[in-house]
Amino acid sequence: MSPIPPMLATPGTRVPPGEEWAHEVKWDGVRLVGDLRGDTLRLTTRNARDRAVAWPELVGGAPDRSVVVDGEVIALNQRGLPDFRTLMERMHVASARTAARLAEQVPATYMVFDLLHLDGRDLTPLPWEERRSLLEGLDLGAWQVPPTYDDGAMLLDATRAQGLEGIVSKRRASAYRPGERSTAWLKFAHRFRGSYVVGGWRPQVDSAERLGALLVGEVGAAGLSYRGRVGSGIGAREGRLLRELLTPAETSPFTDEVPRVDTLGTHWCQPLLVVDVETHGQGYDRLRQPAFITVRDDLSPEDLR
Repeated sequence: MSPIPPMLATPGTRVPPGEEWAHEVKWDGVRLVGDLRGDTLRLTTRNARDRAVAWPELVGGAPDRSVVVDGEVIALNQRGLPDFRTLMERMHVASARTAARLAEQVPATYMVFDLLHLDGRDLTPLPWEERRSLLEGLDLGAWQVPPTYDDGAMLLDATRAQGLEGIVSKRRASAYRPGERSTAWLKFAHRFRGSYVVGGWRPQVDSAERLGALLVGEVGAAGLSYRGRVGSGIGAREGRLLRELLTPAETSPFTDEVPRVDTLGTHWCQPLLVVDVETHGQGYDRLRQPAFITVRDDLSPEDLR
């Protein structure tokens, strides 16, 4: 049977109130549809590729039932938060030996949030709340079923406070629409604003002089720790302003190693300029989907220590 493409959520603007909606944590991981029929488990991505070999602990911990489920594979970073980047080395592994080694180093958990087939029965036409009730009644082995919540506004505030990615709101009466992006599922991702120190800049791809991205860091007791590259939000006007405010330096001001992919073509500068950056999620070693907001000429690096 062909892989079932996952149903997709539509970005929302306001968390819907009322009893007709249920709300879940939005996990920062790898979306996989688990298809277990007979003795074979397929774990397929959104582009229908079977990646079961990359996740041996999920295969070994599978339930003793014929099911097709939708869920997210997550792993925790050093700060105890689900972090997509911790899984990047594992996502495309094709060797069973390598996968087994990585599973010990970076153990993953399968968070199952929907039930599409059960013992050969197609459940996708059923309302979400019926599928969810059946899912919660199953013994899924090592796979986990995360809780749902009635109060979406509360969950949105709680996930923001915990530095999680966001929430997904689902209409209780909604059927599962494989491959569709539906307004019956609404996603709300958090954006956080913080201040960082600039330690370098990269030119635009088509120009050696025009500033295209900043390399920024976080001030701590050990010095300036690298947090990532920020290119979104920097237009021609912002690039010219930033170039005028940056003071060149011969070497990197960051106390830790900057990944080589970020150092290519980089011009280092003295860590004097503070900028505000909006980013997706908190508590990560690298900024996620960062966007430049403004220069903070009212703050110095010492103010951030």
